Amino acid sequence: MQPLPQRFDGVEALEDFLSEPTPALAADLAQVDGDLIVLGVGGKMGPTLARMARCALPGRRIIGVARFSDPATRASLEAHGVECIAADLLDRAALQRLPNVGDGVRNVVFMAGHKFGAAGNAALTWMMNVGVPMNVAEVYREARIVAFSTACVYPFVPVDGPGADESVAPNPPAGDYANSCVGRERMFEYASHKYATPGRLVRLSYAIDMRYGVLHDVASAVFEQRELDVTMGHADVIWQGDANEQSLRLLAHCTTPTTPINITGPTHTSIRWLAQQFGERFGRKPRLVGREAPTAWLEDTSESQRLFGRPRVPLERMIDWTADWIARGGASHGKPTHFETRDGKY
Repeated sequence: MQPLPQRFDGVEALEDFLSEPTPALAADLAQVDGDLIVLGVGGKMGPTLARMARCALPGRRIIGVARFSDPATRASLEAHGVECIAADLLDRAALQRLPNVGDGVRNVVFMAGHKFGAAGNAALTWMMNVGVPMNVAEVYREARIVAFSTACVYPFVPVDGPGADESVAPNPPAGDYANSCVGRERMFEYASHKYATPGRLVRLSYAIDMRYGVLHDVASAVFEQRELDVTMGHADVIWQGDANEQSLRLLAHCTTPTTPINITGPTHTSIRWLAQQFGERFGRKPRLVGREAPTAWLEDTSESQRLFGRPRVPLERMIDWTADWIARGGASHGKPTHFETRDGKY
């Protein structure tokens, strides 16, 4: 593996690094049989996850499924050896036509979901986050299913504590998004109990890429001298490449029935401290408003660290990369995380 770079010259270099598999990933995936299908591959994390799997499994089919509203995403994936199928997962008939166990697909990574705009379209939110998972769990009941979930299923916990571990019962604040995410988990759990489907539920907290994420949001606010609300005063973050690597490795660590696992960085990060770090790098004073709440969505990652060790990319390096990227006017997905939201309405 290449050493951690000092900076990224552009999007291509960034995505190449994000897609690089570790020897540990290759070793874990060698233990599981069959091809891999990624449902909802077109999001922020999906393309590099599929490319990472492609590099780690050179002799097997890696299939990416999405609506592919952006043709460039499909073209890039296909150029890197990922087989792409355009399909709307809301269409059960289309879902049933996808390659399945009978075609050699024994591994599923489920990444589809609906978050932003959830407060204004509750019906679609619940269908995407609960109805689609139930259909996927039925159709792929004979495969392994690693399904992306979120730390938002947890209640807020004290910022000076270890964070919520997997034994903490889901009990999110009000809001269709977080509560429908509990429903998503319940659908995969139900089918896993009914059909003995092996799987894991990835309770992910804030993957980081130079183009989006909590660090991008904080850095942009400081650089542009915009006010930054620190009421939601802490967050857990992890490099996107590390999050993808751990999620793919879970295919070799599935349980029957499926069980949740927290994936994020090992330390709780102060938003105020982050703003100060970016302020020092930019030579600009952060414009902070609000007062830190005593609670936040925070996770205890003892179990994922037991399985995988600590993430490869430390927080300090992510801060340096993000500051450099923002200062040079690097590309942005234009999709704020809204990490400051505490009422569950996105």
